[in-house]
Amino acid sequence: MILILLGPPGAGKGTQAKRIREERGIPQLSTGDMLRASIASGSLLGKRCKDIMDRGDLVSDEIIEEIVTERVKADDCRKGFILDGAVRTVGQAEMIDRVLSGLGRELDVVIELTVDEDELVKRLNGRIEETMARGEQVRADDNVETFRKRQAVYREQTAPLIPYYEGHGKLVRVDGMGTIDEVGDAISEVLDGVAKK
Repeated sequence: MILILLGPPGAGKGTQAKRIREERGIPQLSTGDMLRASIASGSLLGKRCKDIMDRGDLVSDEIIEEIVTERVKADDCRKGFILDGAVRTVGQAEMIDRVLSGLGRELDVVIELTVDEDELVKRLNGRIEETMARGEQVRADDNVETFRKRQAVYREQTAPLIPYYEGHGKLVRVDGMGTIDEVGDAISEVLDGVAKK
């Protein structure tokens, strides 16, 4: 099972990815983790990445493609994997399609967690109040202004993936406004249905 979770910041992608990982025994892959692991491995590719990052430059899409290709060939990815934050643009979606095709595999499903942004802001405010009531420090990026900016960036950069995956017949929408268990159960139902195909 190879899948992508889509949805704006605060939609619960991380929580649901963790649940899928535990239930299905497949790894959660993020570009950042893959980069760090490649550097830590001391491989030639890792050394190239380290040099680029040490100079303060961005790692090119070509190198990201090499890293993703290397990572998904690993034994723990045989049963599948969750792509988390590795696909943020249509160009990256096309790259993932290329990588998988080159390995004789394909993406099974893209689950979009649909949410009400105003309701997410209310939830954020509730979390901030609870954190302060416990006398704990509120994270610097845990504020409505930053949250709204992240939502806008998502709409601008990542939302174009929705018609892309819809056009490829891969997109399934799940209501992300339920409880963690309700959303998780809905996702499980989708994945079970895809697995039977």
